Amino acid sequence: MSKRRLTQNQQRRIQSNHHKKISKKEVEWQDDMLGEVQQGVVVTRHAKHADVETEQGEIYRCNLRRTLKNVVVGDQVSWRLGNEQLQGISGVIEAIYPRKNELSRPDYYDGIKVMASNIDQIIIVSAVLPTLSLNIIDRYLVICEAANIPALIVLNKVDLLSEEERQAVKKQLAIYEKIGYETLMLSADTGENMEALHAYLRQGTSIFVGQSGVGKSSLINQLLPENNALTGAVSDVSGLGQHTTTASRLYHLPLGGNLIDSPGIREFGLWHLEPNQITDGYREFQSVLGTCKFRDCKHGSDPGCAIREAVEKGEIDPIRFENYHRLIESRNESKSQRHFRTEDL
Repeated sequence: MSKRRLTQNQQRRIQSNHHKKISKKEVEWQDDMLGEVQQGVVVTRHAKHADVETEQGEIYRCNLRRTLKNVVVGDQVSWRLGNEQLQGISGVIEAIYPRKNELSRPDYYDGIKVMASNIDQIIIVSAVLPTLSLNIIDRYLVICEAANIPALIVLNKVDLLSEEERQAVKKQLAIYEKIGYETLMLSADTGENMEALHAYLRQGTSIFVGQSGVGKSSLINQLLPENNALTGAVSDVSGLGQHTTTASRLYHLPLGGNLIDSPGIREFGLWHLEPNQITDGYREFQSVLGTCKFRDCKHGSDPGCAIREAVEKGEIDPIRFENYHRLIESRNESKSQRHFRTEDL
């Protein structure tokens, strides 16, 4: 008689029960098993644990106190080392120091999730082919402004452009340079302007954002040629093999500075922001914002709109003004879709 095959639902229930049994076996640290409180930084975040780096550069995998809701890469934390390693865990994170900033990502099912903290600059990576999308750049700039984190606009793959196309792209970038953003044209494949990128990265802790296909992975491989070796080294220190469920990681760059690589925050939308936050995300609007004829001005065809008048005078670029309304419309559509999905749960 052949063995009866389990249905998918039965397999899921078995896996769920097995996971619950494993969870019950988690290490419970007693106070007398832990050493003195010390400071460290979270360099890797796993599903239930985090790797903490000490001031001496040593890395330990730690449990999290149940009272800690959200520990992310970049967090400065206080933690305690255990007197021995238990099930591959070396200590416990006790508390998080106040963050100077944080980068959050909207999620249709989990709400707003903080993904990284204490960031010195966000590097917006965009590609020049098939076309350069200023609307996508504006989307990320709004996020940078909302988080109060400086931005660098990087255009990758410029080696694929003709001289005429290069001049056209430079003209587009001038829109952002005029309002105070720094830009950089480079190629990860040929190495063009990579030295300039290294100079920016040395200024502190950076994070890449950008859509798929713009060459973020190529840039990271150029910046971290020993990436695989670094991963192995961390695993050796923590006493565990490579952690395949790692969601986010902080790397120390060979030429100085740190880079946070987190797949979860490379691409994300704006539906978690209120319309006024998107408006505030356009820095060139701020000089006239609040001077419209009507307080509830939508900054479109409303009579007496100060922002539209500034566009007509050439003080605000019309492309940015058009993108602003596209982002507001996109945000409202995404908000409606999220509400619909939530109601269906």
